[in-house]
Formats: sequence, structure tokens, C-alpha cells
Amino acid sequence: MKKVIAAFILVAAVTSCNSVKNMNTSKVSDAATLLGSLSSNSTVQQVSSLFSLLDTNNDEAISSTEAIGEVSENFDVLDTDNSSNLNLTELQGILSLLK
Repeated sequence: MKKVIAAFILVAAVTSCNSVKNMNTSKVSDAATLLGSLSSNSTVQQVSSLFSLLDTNNDEAISSTEAIGEVSENFDVLDTDNSSNLNLTELQGILSLLK
């Protein structure tokens, strides 16, 4: 329940930021909900779905401006190749960070 409430708070904060005015807020909301439901037992398919929702410009990478929540907070840890973007393999590392 706490994760769901946190996800909704995150969506409200994200949608109020000027840097995301051009983003599809429905995708951001869906991503926040999915992110809030992830755990260390989540599947690669769930992370793949999250990747698709976060990759708002469809360039097959998640930039720091596309990242939200736990992904944003752990961006530098997840970015193992120091490319300033996350690929799907790097995003799968979020599962090991979730408790």
C-alpha cells in the first residue's frame, strides 16, 4: 500500500515539473505505478515494460530526464557503462536494488 501511495505522490510531483510538460503523463503515471509494484521477485518482462514506458522519446535508452523514482535515485549505480543512459540490461539491475 505504501508503494502505491508513493507512486501517486511521485506522479503528482512529476506532472507538475516544467521539464516533463511535453511528456506523455499517462505513460509516466503507468511507469510510476509499475515501478511502485516492482520487487526483487519481479520478472524481466515487468522491467521491460517499465523500460518501454520510461523511454518516452523511443531512442532505446533511458536518459536521466526520463528516469523517475527508484530509477532516478539510483541512475548512476544502474548506468554501469557510464554512458549517461540506461539500456534494458542496465535497468534490469533495479531488481537487485529493490527490497
